[in-house]
Amino acid sequence: MFDNSEFRQVFLEELEEQIMTMEEEILSLEKQGSHSEGIQRLFRAAHTIKGSSAAMGYMELKQLTHEWEHLLDMLRNEELAMSLELTNLFFQCLDFIKDLQNSIIHEELLPNPSAVIKELERFSKANTESAAAAKEAAGDALPEEAEQVLQQYIHNGQTVFTITVKLAEDCMMRLARISIIDVSLRAFGEVLWNEPNMKLVKDDQDIHAVRWLLAAQEVEPLVLEQAVAGLMDVQSVRVEAVQPFQAEAETAAALEQAVDMLPDFAGGGAEEAADKPQQSKASMKQQTIRVNVERLENVLDLLGELVIDQTRLKQAIQTLHQAHGYSETMDDLGEISDHLSRLIGSLQENVLKVRMLPIEQLFSRFPRMVRDLAQTLGKNVDLQMIGGDTELDRTLIEEVGDPMIHLIRNAVDHGIEMPEERLMSGKPERGVVRISAAHEDNQVVVVVEDDGGGIDTNKLRKSAVAKGVISEEDAALLDEHKALRLIFHPGFSTASQLSDVSGRGVGMDIVRTDIERLGGIIDIDTTVGVGTKFTIRLPLTLAITTGLLVKASDQTFILPMSAVVEIIRVDTSTLKMIKGSPVIKIRNQIVPFVWLHEMFGYSRSEGGSEKIPVVMIGRAEQRLAIAVDQLLGNQEVVIKTLGSYVGKVDGISGATILGNGRIALILEIGGIMKKASGIS
Repeated sequence: MFDNSEFRQVFLEELEEQIMTMEEEILSLEKQGSHSEGIQRLFRAAHTIKGSSAAMGYMELKQLTHEWEHLLDMLRNEELAMSLELTNLFFQCLDFIKDLQNSIIHEELLPNPSAVIKELERFSKANTESAAAAKEAAGDALPEEAEQVLQQYIHNGQTVFTITVKLAEDCMMRLARISIIDVSLRAFGEVLWNEPNMKLVKDDQDIHAVRWLLAAQEVEPLVLEQAVAGLMDVQSVRVEAVQPFQAEAETAAALEQAVDMLPDFAGGGAEEAADKPQQSKASMKQQTIRVNVERLENVLDLLGELVIDQTRLKQAIQTLHQAHGYSETMDDLGEISDHLSRLIGSLQENVLKVRMLPIEQLFSRFPRMVRDLAQTLGKNVDLQMIGGDTELDRTLIEEVGDPMIHLIRNAVDHGIEMPEERLMSGKPERGVVRISAAHEDNQVVVVVEDDGGGIDTNKLRKSAVAKGVISEEDAALLDEHKALRLIFHPGFSTASQLSDVSGRGVGMDIVRTDIERLGGIIDIDTTVGVGTKFTIRLPLTLAITTGLLVKASDQTFILPMSAVVEIIRVDTSTLKMIKGSPVIKIRNQIVPFVWLHEMFGYSRSEGGSEKIPVVMIGRAEQRLAIAVDQLLGNQEVVIKTLGSYVGKVDGISGATILGNGRIALILEIGGIMKKASGIS
């Protein structure tokens, strides 16, 4: 039996790429209507999967893509047009391919694709007959007078739709049905022409299919199709858009073809120009190679060991200097250490760049999700994505996916209003969910916003009181921003009904916890009737960070510098107690106060200095003052996980090895805040 294990990983990587390509192309075809380039790319991806799966012996995948190719071929030959039903069928096929992919990854028995194949065959057969009947009844080419009107409107920069509607065979009042369809279409634009002419029809039972030419702006073919398909006695609808740029493109293509036919006066220049893109593509292909992620992780681990040894070397040189004073040998050793530091710094920068991926890889998961969710909820939603080329550590891209999915689903479900509600409030029928990413200082800022109804903080207060989260008196004291942040409270939800999408109140708390676990912060801004905006700030990488080293009870801890607001010295006599918890007053602000020792069960030495070092950390508007014994300075540290043996410890995100060879724990700000609230 053929052993494919050697090529399996390569096959899976290629399969993942083709699946992503297909999903993008199906969404593009649904949005823009049929266009030859998109259909060709979709066909090519299906054909590639078919060929490689056959070579690897995955016959279930080969059979499915083979049958899918048949429908794509009909689409390519204009025997089919993109429709809602066809789009859903394509996504059904793609989902089954993903199931097959998962089974291959986990080396399980592949599921049987016969049900999906039968559905493809049924659709192919039904539409072959339907297309033939429609072609016979209506004819494909427009009459001369309709063609002239069409060209005139396109020339004037307007989009014209050809709409072909077939009525059900048992339709009793065909003229009445067609009049209703006609009125519906006129709501979208100007009807330029229709066939047959209703005034000349003697017996409406002779009418089987009707065609319209409709001039309309800012309308998508799918919207027209859905508007007509929902009417009674409509068996099938086909909508095709002819846009001005298409006409220009055809003209440009014709000109390009004419130029190609001209004699080559430039002495082969045209051939050289034609070769250039291919050469460019070939050279680009040679500039990249695929590397197993595990190997990259190993390189990073080794680099981390180098960074630790570099720190230890510096400390050893300092110790030798103090013990033996200046010598030429020590001076040489110092120069070598400095040169080694520069090399390691440069190596570290380049290795981290290798781990960076464009965030587009994460964004590409969302269009399909938004499309399916909006369709389920009966809403019209446009997803806009900006800054897909912003680079982020691959580990962060994997980890931030779930929180973003939750925010986007919430935006579609809770944020965007129903179409009729939007129209009544003077908004466009289609809502907008916008995702953007950008570098800002040493962070990546990801924004998820919508133009929906916003969040009413009064409702949040009432819901929080009703669920016992806070008392009525405390709710009244909350300002707008603090009231808004109630949504991050565990178990909090304003949804009146539980659904598959939301309502259990377990989401936003987990979103905030996940973001903070990654060393990031999340903030929210909203305006009732205008929309809601979530801003997430993330570090560029999780591998190396700059931390503040502090000492408590002879133990060294590291606080992420990104969370340190300020460092002060506090006289213990100024500590006050509010409701049994210690606080300090800094510039007229009351800040909760904790001893780092007490958070991890260490004892404090008595009789020390009255002035103690205090590190103020912050998370959004929250502040916490942490008292320590000693400040050791800031340092770049390599983050290592605690491993499965130790597992997760509240308030600890990992550990690192210091220059003296000792281990220091890295504190996790979200967990520290929670522990502090438990202590106080």
